[in-house]
Amino acid sequence: MASLLQGRLPINQDLLLMQKGTPMRKVRSKSWKKLRYFRLQDDGMTVWHSRQAGGSAKPSFSISDVETVREGRESELLRSLAEEFPLEQGFTVIFHGRRSNLDLVANSVEEAQIWMQGLQLLVDFVTSMDQQERLDQWLSDWFQRGDKNQDGRMSFREVQRLLHLMNVEMDQEYALQLFQAADTSQSGTLEGEEFVEFYKALTKRTEVQELFENFSADGQKLTLLEFVDFLREEQKEGDRASDLALELIDRYEPSESGKLRHVLSMDGFLSYLCSKDGDIFNPTCLPIYQDMTQPLSHYYINSSHNTYLVGDQLCGQSSVEGYIRALKRGCRCVEVDIWDGPSGEPIVYHGHTLTSRILFKDVVGTVAQYAFQTSDYPVILSLENHCSWEQQQVVVHHLTEILGELLLSTTLDGLLPTQLPSPEELRRKILVKGKKLRTLEEDLEEEDEEEELESELEGEQEAEPELQAQSESEPQELSPRSKDKKEKKSKPILCPSLSALVVYLKSVSFHSFAHSRDNYHFYEISSFSETKAKSLIREAGNEFVQHNTWQLSRVYPSGLRTDSSNYNPQELWNAGCQMVAMNVQTAGLEMDICDGLFRQNGGCGYVLKPDFLRDAQSSFDPERPVSPVTAQTLLIQVISGQQLPKVKTKEGSIVDPLVRVEIFGIRPDTARQETSYVENNGFNPYWGQTLCFRVLVPELALLRFVVRDYDWKSRHDFIGQYTLPWTCMQQGEPVPGPLAKTPALAAFLMLSSCPFPGYRHIHLLSKDGTSLQPASIFVHICIREGLEGDES
Repeated sequence: MASLLQGRLPINQDLLLMQKGTPMRKVRSKSWKKLRYFRLQDDGMTVWHSRQAGGSAKPSFSISDVETVREGRESELLRSLAEEFPLEQGFTVIFHGRRSNLDLVANSVEEAQIWMQGLQLLVDFVTSMDQQERLDQWLSDWFQRGDKNQDGRMSFREVQRLLHLMNVEMDQEYALQLFQAADTSQSGTLEGEEFVEFYKALTKRTEVQELFENFSADGQKLTLLEFVDFLREEQKEGDRASDLALELIDRYEPSESGKLRHVLSMDGFLSYLCSKDGDIFNPTCLPIYQDMTQPLSHYYINSSHNTYLVGDQLCGQSSVEGYIRALKRGCRCVEVDIWDGPSGEPIVYHGHTLTSRILFKDVVGTVAQYAFQTSDYPVILSLENHCSWEQQQVVVHHLTEILGELLLSTTLDGLLPTQLPSPEELRRKILVKGKKLRTLEEDLEEEDEEEELESELEGEQEAEPELQAQSESEPQELSPRSKDKKEKKSKPILCPSLSALVVYLKSVSFHSFAHSRDNYHFYEISSFSETKAKSLIREAGNEFVQHNTWQLSRVYPSGLRTDSSNYNPQELWNAGCQMVAMNVQTAGLEMDICDGLFRQNGGCGYVLKPDFLRDAQSSFDPERPVSPVTAQTLLIQVISGQQLPKVKTKEGSIVDPLVRVEIFGIRPDTARQETSYVENNGFNPYWGQTLCFRVLVPELALLRFVVRDYDWKSRHDFIGQYTLPWTCMQQGEPVPGPLAKTPALAAFLMLSSCPFPGYRHIHLLSKDGTSLQPASIFVHICIREGLEGDES
């Protein structure tokens, strides 16, 4: 099966040595260090391990699961073992998503270098793979799993076992027919290309074949004109259909003669439908496409809560890995809780809990290294300062020395601004959010004046009735040592040099919207618990919307969420709250919604709010939306699914999949519907069912497609999902719709009046947010302006 990727795989001495195998220590903790024998398989795409050379091996990881490889000195765990193992002999395999890192220690620096360089070479190769190469790799992975005796060929018995692993329940006689048809060598086994032919027969898409034949005169190919008709009539590409057809044929037609003749074969047509051009997510929304020159308050900002934690809020581990993961996934606001540490070095942890502790200087170094790897737009350090005067000075030293020019320590031009700067103006800058002794005006006008600095802090400490209070507000209690020093020297709680580093993000306590309007400045920011923020939305939704047009708001999870669970950020976004902080380490529905919103605009961590949430005179109230002119009706026909993975808790069974479509937005728009389930078929289930939704405020809506395994005894088990903003759906031109009194009648009229204007594939993600390639669902999408049944 290695033949599928042979000729395209990089070949060098490192990979050949890795294929021979290497003994290395697998390190999980200071006390768990076990010798294992690691070997790169002949396919070049999977690494297996065993307890000893020649022993029974099992898969360790696939190269496609690996994000990058780091040197041993970058691992917290390996650094803690530096006296036992030389750091140069260690390295860390970093996986996509939330999978734990793999720390390994080789027997020599040379062996460590071989594996680091070899793995990174393969990771770079996988990253650059095209669609066909990814499919080849996926097939190769399955072949490796099915080839139980690892002889490079598959018997019919092994194929039957593989079909079960692949979620296929098939009549044995029919499976044997497909097997024999693919076995062109008549060897009684399948090798390389024979297995590929078997897979193609297995995955024949009859629904796509029918669609193809509807537009093809001879059923064998689509001419240029026929393909233009398809793009214009079904995909609603309009005037650009002719030029687009030529581009797509050149991009997806596998035959060179087909490209020269400007025709598209069935294989090319399927490749197009499964590609990014046939994806539900509009490709024009993938790069940075929004105006990035508006004030910060006009954007949603991807924000993390207690970023240092990679577990729960009471006993979880604190790690710089939390910052690395948050920043690499696009977070632009990270939280740092700073406390006095031993030897004069401030530490970061969740105060008054059993969470572990890390050095503040390590956090700052990590932020400096990773802040702008994913996005050039500004990073906000939300400092929760619990330090004594002396250690605050150390905090200032680390910030200024480690961050250097990246740290914003004064206004951009040294002048008093009239509004918050834009993300564009703040490119590659790190801003400090925290308490400040004076106003920005006083800082700029009277740099040297330090009279009665402590008076401004009086009454500003945030009082919160939840466990989170210590983390989200500045400390009201000083250590005895600090109290003594304050009494003796009359020094303020906050060190002036730390105060001076807070420029555009001065933390202030919230009293009321009227108080904020009358007493606060645009560069001041208030934090709200989720409970308080939701209460304000219910009581004064429009005032909250107007408040968020000129001042930033940060919302954080309830302190009762000690398990690091999350809340739904949508309700807060509806009111224009910019920094809705999430427990990024916890996967689930809420993080799917968060990831869905920030998937657009280059994943840069900033998304421009709708215009009605940027207008200071806006009349919009998320709890009482007026009848908008932008209301739309959505019909989704869920057609089929492809290569759905098994539910891990039910490895021995085949899934019974159903599709649930969920809408999140303002309260009246929030809805969900689902198809019936297909029994015992996770490989190519067919539903062919239509779901209808009416949405008042599409600008705020997100769609979530979830595939679940039907289980009558309990909640349906999760298989995969994909979430995206309504405004990023690739849908063609909206179609004016007929009036109807019921959803069923509306669906009938819409279906009978015009075909769906978009055939799209939805490529599923795991609970962790990583790709489940090639798992997908195939849908028709139709959107009409206005609400069906609304004659006003």
